[in-house]
Amino acid sequence: MSFNFDRVIDRRNTGSLKWNRYKDGDVIPMWVADMDFQAPLPILEALHKRVEHGIFGYAVPPDELVEIVVGRMKAKYQWKVDPSWIVWLPGLVPALNVVCRAFGDDWDEVLTFTPVYPPFLSAPQFSRKQLKAVPLRREGDLFTFDAERLEKEVSPRSRVLLLCNPHNPVGRRYSREEIKRIAEICLEHNVILCSDEIHCDLLLDEEDHIPTATLSSEICANTITLMAPSKTFNIPGLNCAFAVIPDEGLRTEFINTRQGVVPDTNALGYAGCLAAYRECEEWRIALIDYLRGNRDFVYGFVNEQIPRLSMDNVEATYLAWIDCRRLGMRNPTLFFESAGVGLSDGKHFQGRGWVRLNFGCPRSVLVEALERMKRAVTKLGNFG
Repeated sequence: MSFNFDRVIDRRNTGSLKWNRYKDGDVIPMWVADMDFQAPLPILEALHKRVEHGIFGYAVPPDELVEIVVGRMKAKYQWKVDPSWIVWLPGLVPALNVVCRAFGDDWDEVLTFTPVYPPFLSAPQFSRKQLKAVPLRREGDLFTFDAERLEKEVSPRSRVLLLCNPHNPVGRRYSREEIKRIAEICLEHNVILCSDEIHCDLLLDEEDHIPTATLSSEICANTITLMAPSKTFNIPGLNCAFAVIPDEGLRTEFINTRQGVVPDTNALGYAGCLAAYRECEEWRIALIDYLRGNRDFVYGFVNEQIPRLSMDNVEATYLAWIDCRRLGMRNPTLFFESAGVGLSDGKHFQGRGWVRLNFGCPRSVLVEALERMKRAVTKLGNFG
C-alpha cells in the first residue's frame, strides 16, 4: 500500500495550535512537535465508528488495547510487561508533573540533561522541587550524557532524574551503554528514573530503541517509563498515553498523586490508540522512510547551503536541532520568523543560540522553508 505524505493539507482555520500562531502572516510554522500529515486511515475509521455510537461517557481502556500494548512490548523489546504495571494518562506532560510531585519533599531536587523539551524544566518548579540541569556534552559530532558531571551534581536531596530518550531536541537515540551508565548512577544514589520514550517508534536508522527498564531487573524496578502513540501517528490532540511502572510502591504513589489532578483518558483517545497499534504499522514504516528523506535533505541543506548554520545527524524524532550561534544574534528565532519560518527558540530548551525545526511535513513545504532561511542568512553577507 502507498501513502501520500507529499499531500499538502491546509490546516489554517482548523483550531490548530501550530498554525494559529501565524494566522495573520506568511510564516511557515515548523515549531511545535505536531506533523502536517493526516493520521492513518484505520485511526480515522475507528474514530468515525466510535462517534457513530453517539455516547461519550467516562471511558476505561479496552481489554484489547491493554493486550496489544503488552504484546507490543514483548515483540519489540523482549520486555515482559504485566498489565497491572500500565497506568493510562491523557498525555506525558501531566505524567512528568505527577512524577515530580509524587516523590520527595518540597524543594528536593529533580535532575535532567539539557537542552531538553521545556516541560522537563518547568515540571519541577510547578511541583515545588528544585531543578538541577546537567548539560549534555559533545563527543565528536554528537551530544551525549555527561555521567561524571551528573555524579557531581547528585546530592542527598536528589529524588528524580527525568530522562528523554530518544532525545528531544537533539535527536539522539542513546546506546545501551550510555543509558545503562546513567541508570546505574540513579540506582547508586536512590534516585528514581523517569524515562520519557514518546519518540521510541520514530528511529530513522536501523538501530532499535532500548527501553531503559529493560537493562536489568534492578533498573526496571527503579524506572517509570512513559510512552504514547501521539507523536508517531500524529494524534497528540486525542490525549492518550501511558506509564509503565513495574514497582508497586512507585506505581501506588504515582496513582495516588494524580488523583483529582490529572483526568482520565477519553473514549476517542483509547479508540485512536488501539487502531494505531493494531493496524497502522505499515503506515509507520512508510512514514519513517519519508522522514528519513526529509532528515537527509535538511541535514545537507543546513550544513552545505546556509552559511553559519550547522546541525547533527538526527537519529530519531522529526526534529532538527540547528546551531545558529555563529550568526551572532541574540534572537535567531525572531530573525527567521521575519523571514517567514516559525521555529522553536532554543532558549526554552536551555539552548540559547539554537533553534528547533520540525521536518514532519510535506517535502515541498520543507524546501520552501529552508529556501527562506537561506535567503535570509545570505542577505546578511560577510561570511569570512
